[in-house]
Amino acid sequence: MLVHSFDPFHNLLLSSIVAAIPIILFLLCLTVFKMKGVYAALTTLIITILVALLVFKLPLSIAGGATFEGFYQGIIPIGFIVIMAVWLYKISTKSGQFDVVKDSIASISQDQRIQLLLIGFVFNAFLEGAAGFGVPIAICAVLLTQLGFKPLEAAMYCLVGNAAAGAYGAVGIPVAIVDTLNLSGDVSATEVALVGNLTLGFISFFVPFLLIFMIDGFKGIKEILPSILVVSVTYTFLQVIITSFAGPELADIIPGLAAMVALALFSSKFQPKNIFRLQQNEEPKRVAKHSFKNIVYAWSPFIILTVIVLIWSSSFFKGLFEKKGLLHSLVINFNVPGTMNDVTHAPNVLTFNFIAQTGTAILITAILTIIIANNMNFKIAGKLLGLTVKELWISVLTICFILAVSKVTTYGGLSSAMGQGIAKAGSIFPLLSPILGWIGVFMTGSVVNNNALFAPIQASVAGQIGAKGSLLVAANVAGGVTAKIVSPQSIAIATAAVNEVGNESQLMKMTMRFSIGLLVFVCIWTFLLSLLIS
Repeated sequence: MLVHSFDPFHNLLLSSIVAAIPIILFLLCLTVFKMKGVYAALTTLIITILVALLVFKLPLSIAGGATFEGFYQGIIPIGFIVIMAVWLYKISTKSGQFDVVKDSIASISQDQRIQLLLIGFVFNAFLEGAAGFGVPIAICAVLLTQLGFKPLEAAMYCLVGNAAAGAYGAVGIPVAIVDTLNLSGDVSATEVALVGNLTLGFISFFVPFLLIFMIDGFKGIKEILPSILVVSVTYTFLQVIITSFAGPELADIIPGLAAMVALALFSSKFQPKNIFRLQQNEEPKRVAKHSFKNIVYAWSPFIILTVIVLIWSSSFFKGLFEKKGLLHSLVINFNVPGTMNDVTHAPNVLTFNFIAQTGTAILITAILTIIIANNMNFKIAGKLLGLTVKELWISVLTICFILAVSKVTTYGGLSSAMGQGIAKAGSIFPLLSPILGWIGVFMTGSVVNNNALFAPIQASVAGQIGAKGSLLVAANVAGGVTAKIVSPQSIAIATAAVNEVGNESQLMKMTMRFSIGLLVFVCIWTFLLSLLIS
């Protein structure tokens, strides 16, 4: 916050309501006014800046700096990651590898419910743990469409499926960041992961059932219940064990990989009596058989991606860029223009570190894929990159607008006003605590940014009302995970991946009920836990 007060009206309720205007406006633009995502985001940014300048007295120079910072982070790292991920997909498609990937998945089962479990849930979770930042939604939504799912429905399934993995995306960063925040009550990432299992474990177990209900109702759940249980039990059990004893870093990667293998092995012995196809009169397509060597070759882009991202996320690699690290000289720090002010007495600082970017890890994966792939060279790949940028620039611009809104609300005190307004609920606060997380992720699209924004408020309020700090911070994470389903960033990535840019409002309508339903559960469950845990 770069203003002197987040309560300009000296009435916290009124200040928090005014601060919420951008969120309410954005929702109305997408749902009621049916505006395209980029226009809704631009409109919201303009109104947010006006509210911050005229009501919260944010200096114009700082508002400009906040907008610049939002655009910078929209391009680096998020836009960079999205473009590289889709480019990697196009390379693997053009080289013929993706056809083998589809065959290897389809060969497990022709039943599209099981394909949804495999791709929309476990492969989704695996990629979320390995890369995060929209990579799994983009890749899995495209893969589902290639298998015959309708584009917007494929995007919806992947958004909902991602709810089980969002808390531990990008090698556990959303939870691991807690250790960098110096929270009151000495709340640690380990505590948050342990307490979070009480809520996130339920979500992880429940989401596979929800996905099958979405595609085929209770009939579908009944017909493939054993397959659902294999996935739910394997994934949830391993996630709970890993977060309890090894921390959050591998809480998506290992369970996702294990559940994928478990479902494949189980499906080799068990197939539903009724093979479900979205087009009922459609005969299941004959799937080409491939050798183990060809299957490994086809999956190699994703295998390479996982290995490189694991290296990029390791403490050893990160240490190379610290002050005494061998590659520290490659890290460039620069001040955000206009953010020097009399509140912090220092400007905000941004870091440019090209090598350490997750997008760079995907870029290296793409280069290696070009080298080893058949029917592929750098000239063809370059044309594919140009096509990718042409297809995605509007989505990246939308993301930049959204992050600019987030930065202005943070620096202008609007986020603090909303948070403190909710905190005034007192002993009933645990019931509302996840709503803060929902707001944070809806605005930023990131559980990491959400924790940076609201975890300090959650921990502080916990001390004031006698609640357990780790419980409320975990509720912040869980509430945030439910918002990833409808986060404008996630919506923009999903629509871009399935070539449905302009239909953001329709996709948000399709997913909103699932987001709200899960949020209501998390709110009630957190309140009950607060009565039992102190």
